[in-house]
Amino acid sequence: MDDTPRTLPRYSSTFTPEAMAEIRRAAATGIYDIRGGGAKRRVPHFDDLLFLGASISRYPLEGYREACGTDVALGTRFAKKPIELKIPITIAGMSFGSLSGQAKEALGRGATLAGTSTTTGDGGMTEEERGHSEKLVYQLLPSRYGMNPDDLRRADAIEIVVGQGAKPGGGGMLLGQKITERVAGMRDLPQGIDQRSACRHPDWTGPDDMEIKILELREITGWEKPIYVKIGGARPYYDTALAVKAGADVVVLDGMQGGTAATQDVFIEHVGQPTLACIRPAVKALQDLGMHREVQLVVSGGIRSGADVAKALALGADAVSIGTAALVALGDNDPKWEAEYQALGTTAGAYDDWHEGRDPAGITTQNEALAARLDPVKAGHRLRNYLAVLTLEAQTLARACGKSHLLNLEPEDLCALTMEAAAMAQVPLAGTDWWPGKGGF
Repeated sequence: MDDTPRTLPRYSSTFTPEAMAEIRRAAATGIYDIRGGGAKRRVPHFDDLLFLGASISRYPLEGYREACGTDVALGTRFAKKPIELKIPITIAGMSFGSLSGQAKEALGRGATLAGTSTTTGDGGMTEEERGHSEKLVYQLLPSRYGMNPDDLRRADAIEIVVGQGAKPGGGGMLLGQKITERVAGMRDLPQGIDQRSACRHPDWTGPDDMEIKILELREITGWEKPIYVKIGGARPYYDTALAVKAGADVVVLDGMQGGTAATQDVFIEHVGQPTLACIRPAVKALQDLGMHREVQLVVSGGIRSGADVAKALALGADAVSIGTAALVALGDNDPKWEAEYQALGTTAGAYDDWHEGRDPAGITTQNEALAARLDPVKAGHRLRNYLAVLTLEAQTLARACGKSHLLNLEPEDLCALTMEAAAMAQVPLAGTDWWPGKGGF
């Protein structure tokens, strides 16, 4: 027996097993990898912030006996009928086509039970969602798939999508296996053929043109509906300022942890900025224009818990929006389907091949047999429960900081655990009164 001491095998921190597997896959297929979901790399996030609860220098509120408000109005700048929400947590745009009809219905049911809004996504408005959504935001995307003025008027707000956190600067994808006869009819596309949306709107190229488009939408809807503008987290200060200049009532800011139904993996992991890095520049743009709280800011991208909600509001947002978390609440990536996830070459918790249309949970699919697995009534109640927990958690933290409304939370209530988070959130590093860049240095 050879007992010579040997050096243990050592993986490269650059050429990791995952990196080498991708090289082999690319070499074998000659095509880039497409997947859904959001960025999986570790980036500074809300977990890197902590709340400074009240003690002597601050006075906390007493448990559940002292009220902590959660309501928020979106679209108060110009719209005759702003959206009044009971909670500052909305459901992000996810299309029918990407999601099953049952999933869209469940989102509408859950949002309505919780007193909040849901959003159509690309591809038009479905009766499942409109019929079960008390408040429905209609997305206007570069593709214009499914868009018609009648549905604009039936909506409660209109969201012009300029960018998305998972792919700012890129268009959407819906592969042929999910373009059924119904989806094709709604989008005026051939059935079974891959659909790739444009990356920019066909009828305007900049903020001056967008102002004209917003006025057109206001005229179509009698100036009743709030107009949102959704931007990906790339240059949040300038994009927010230009959206306000163009006349937006609400700015929706989506960081790189935001999800997508399908796009290139290289896009998801290497374009955009973390959600945490985007909020303060956007808030500063609103403050510099004297529009903070007059034009509402909705933040999305990686929101998971009531702590995330409260921290986003403390940094200056008026509300947050959830997408991936909402799908998980409905039943996406549920371990009860583990055997079927493994048959697809993955595992519950990691499944992200939403574009393939084979989701065992019946959520990101157009396969009728799979979609029938999702009970929209039960799934809607699950979503309602989840939204209730997020709200209660956020209220608990706000009370601990002595705040009688979630929107009274402020950066002063926070500290940061890392230099990166301190710099991005512009709150002091824990145990200090300093963050990188404070004082202009």
